[in-house]
Amino acid sequence: MDYVRLGRSGLKVSRLCLGMMTYGTPAWRPWVLDEAASRPVIARALEHGINFFDTADMYSRGVSEEVTGRALKALARRDQVVIATKGFYPSGEGPDGPNDTGLSRKHLFDAIDASLRRLGTDYVDLYQIHRLDDTTPIDETLEALHDIVKAGKARYIGASSMFAWQFATMLHAADRHGWTRFVSMQNHYNLVYREEEREMLPLCREEGVAIIPWSPLARGFLAGNRRGPDHGETVRAKTDEFAHQMYYAESDFAVADRAAELAARRGVTPAQIALAWLVSRPGVTAPIIGASKPAHLEDAVAALDLRLAQDEVAWLEAPYAPHRVLGHS
Repeated sequence: MDYVRLGRSGLKVSRLCLGMMTYGTPAWRPWVLDEAASRPVIARALEHGINFFDTADMYSRGVSEEVTGRALKALARRDQVVIATKGFYPSGEGPDGPNDTGLSRKHLFDAIDASLRRLGTDYVDLYQIHRLDDTTPIDETLEALHDIVKAGKARYIGASSMFAWQFATMLHAADRHGWTRFVSMQNHYNLVYREEEREMLPLCREEGVAIIPWSPLARGFLAGNRRGPDHGETVRAKTDEFAHQMYYAESDFAVADRAAELAARRGVTPAQIALAWLVSRPGVTAPIIGASKPAHLEDAVAALDLRLAQDEVAWLEAPYAPHRVLGHS
């Protein structure tokens, strides 16, 4: 496993980040693994050298953070792993109140404390805003995040899906006030959704911000087992309504078919082709992979050594059709 700097920071992370949304309780989503089923997958990720783990307070309504914290405490030294979590949405531990969502100072202070309690740690390495809150002044959000860092509850801060002009505004405001700067952008980017190439990716490269894409396999769409009429055979393929809303266009299937065809020619899996393409994109630091089986990890790690020729990249990209903005809400 190779390790790279997270943006311009000195923090070193593995070239793959394990997304922890898959682990928690199936009471939240049918395809989520419970704690017992998730532990062997997390252990295998550590054996592969993955040191970067991304969760959020909303995943499994808080249970994902609990499962993540207990697993990493049992399997690794705290100083050897990079734990990232996110705040914005209600965690769902009780009835949702008017201040249980967003990026207000009150909510962020409450959210980070609750996340630390569930994770069983004194600090997170990366605290990210899960979405942008257009009801809270940017300066209020940025100063609150700065204070969270200065209080020792987070080492670095990151952001997630938003428009490039919004992110640029936040970076400028942080610089103007001397507040802690975002080191990462967790955005929606994969072979069937490439709208981020227009503005967000060039901005991040210019500003030295790490790109850590979510949904690198389009929520399994690029694994080569999705179908139009019934969506596919797996539990997630049939029940992931979010994926059904974002993908499954005719042009998406055209791209996925090319990934599968190239995989057959190269003797690898479609997932390896899709990940190899993504990690080769300029500025991409560490895709956030999902893994419900150890074999998914083997695929992802193997993809890091897979090199695509320029003509293969061009052939994969050719059927792409522009999309409306997806994943900002």
